[in-house]
Amino acid sequence: MRIEDYALIGDMQSAALVARDGSIDWLCLPRFDSPACFAALLGGDRNGHWWLGPEGRRPATRRRYRTDTLILESEWDTPTGTVRVIDFMPPRDVNPDVVRIVEGVSGTVRMSTQLRVRFDYGRIVPWIRRFEGHLQAVGGPDSVWLHSPIPLKGGDYAHVADFEVKEGQRLSFVFTWHPSHEPMPRQIHGETQLAETEEMWKDWVSTCTHQGPWREAVIRSLITLKALTYSPTGGIVAAPTTSLPEDLGGVRNWDYRFCWLRDATMTLDALIGNGYLEEAGAWRSWLLRAIAGRPQDLQIMYGVAGERRLPELELDWLDGYERSRPVRIGNQAVNQLQLDVYGEVMACLFLSRTSGLAPDDRAWAIQRELINYVEEHWDEPDEGLWEVRGPRRHFVHSKMMCWVALDRAVQYVERFDRKGPVERWKALREAVHAEICAKGFDPERNTFTQSYGSHELDAALLLMPMVGFLPVDDPRVTGTVAAIEKELMAEGFVLRYPVAADNDVDGLPGGEGAFLACSFWLVEVMAMQGRKDEAEELFGRLLALRNDVGLLAEEYDPRYDRLVGNFPQAFSHVPLIHAARALSKDVTRPSGPTL
Repeated sequence: MRIEDYALIGDMQSAALVARDGSIDWLCLPRFDSPACFAALLGGDRNGHWWLGPEGRRPATRRRYRTDTLILESEWDTPTGTVRVIDFMPPRDVNPDVVRIVEGVSGTVRMSTQLRVRFDYGRIVPWIRRFEGHLQAVGGPDSVWLHSPIPLKGGDYAHVADFEVKEGQRLSFVFTWHPSHEPMPRQIHGETQLAETEEMWKDWVSTCTHQGPWREAVIRSLITLKALTYSPTGGIVAAPTTSLPEDLGGVRNWDYRFCWLRDATMTLDALIGNGYLEEAGAWRSWLLRAIAGRPQDLQIMYGVAGERRLPELELDWLDGYERSRPVRIGNQAVNQLQLDVYGEVMACLFLSRTSGLAPDDRAWAIQRELINYVEEHWDEPDEGLWEVRGPRRHFVHSKMMCWVALDRAVQYVERFDRKGPVERWKALREAVHAEICAKGFDPERNTFTQSYGSHELDAALLLMPMVGFLPVDDPRVTGTVAAIEKELMAEGFVLRYPVAADNDVDGLPGGEGAFLACSFWLVEVMAMQGRKDEAEELFGRLLALRNDVGLLAEEYDPRYDRLVGNFPQAFSHVPLIHAARALSKDVTRPSGPTL
């Protein structure tokens, strides 16, 4: 299956990817970053999957999410009738569950199912037993139960069944994980959980304040972002997958099942802008726990509960998605210096307060420490927004976000009567601004550059007017936008930066697709420039890249006309929301950074 052939279901603690043919090919339990028990996405069926559909294993005729929910409905039209499979994960009580309800729509349809449980990312073949009509699989610390309305028979290290479903008939399958040392978990009732899950999602969506055009796209993106939130702690993962390649067959394969501070602040900015302040409060609490300690120990990412050790490993028993190896878990970028994170955190906390989040003395104390660190280290080179694995550089975007950190600290003091050396911060803010304009700008080409003294461009420079660094009509901003449109566009979409043999900025071989967030940033800048027709045209082409249920991966590769990268990706859905907001009203400068 192509990446865009998958749909997401989740319970705000973990998530599964369901293929168009009815196979669940990716599922990590009990958390987003736990080892997968279905890993066919990165290998094959023998690495674990659960297929359920009409005989012959064909793609669904159509599928959709129930309105304003994360409940997936896939339908197959066959010569003998039509059948529907309803897939969802109910909000968790004690144990995580996956519910699959088969519904006969018309006629009679012959159905099949095949279950292969493989713990530890497809490596461990579990011991399986039958108990009171149910199946249990056990391997090390993991145990799963399948409560099935029909008996399954074993063979070839899988369990299969064939059955018929008639019009009006509904059969409920429930798959439950629990620690293997605990007794059999309480069985849930699939139909009851379906009703409660639908009510939960619709209640959450009902508080959305977006009333402009493109509401359907905005709502689907907001639901996706909510699904990427780890509800016990408030942490927000960048994506629920690992190692889906940015370059098909290449090595640009990373684990995104962690909480990047940058991605989380972007997500919260979108949620706050649409009326969801509760999530901001939960994330602030998560942040304060995660970064507690010395500011110099701040990491760019953490585990969903605030874990700091995220060692990067390669799983050599998996072939990778379309032979894209290595398959990685963990992410060594956790050890990088990315100075832009300080600006994004400060901007998000400032936006949260201006949006009505209650004051927190401890939060301000930590913010003071973060600014102290920025004062001492803003002039150092770093790995930057794109987490390059080449040499550190003085990235213009990183310096700009240090300016944002200082700017929001000054505004925090002035607006909320907090104490701080505001005059010193103002002076440094102006010094940082002056240095960026002197060292990060190429006057001959009339454009800012990726790093000091470089010739390359960087799509992150589109954020300058959005964060308030320079007005959108400043000639230097106008020139930068024009240069990006001229030099960083591929088939009408924006690349992050040039990837070529003579440009070793990221230290990796191979190419990549167009980074979707960058194109959405261009939409927003166009809207700010008053180029609304052009902005709407580009926005429409971007929306057309969504799959049939409204989801986006990290990138689109025009070479193959396919989505690539981890999926679904918060970094794509957040700027979609911002772009829709920008196009829905007259925009001169948003209230906060669109990161």
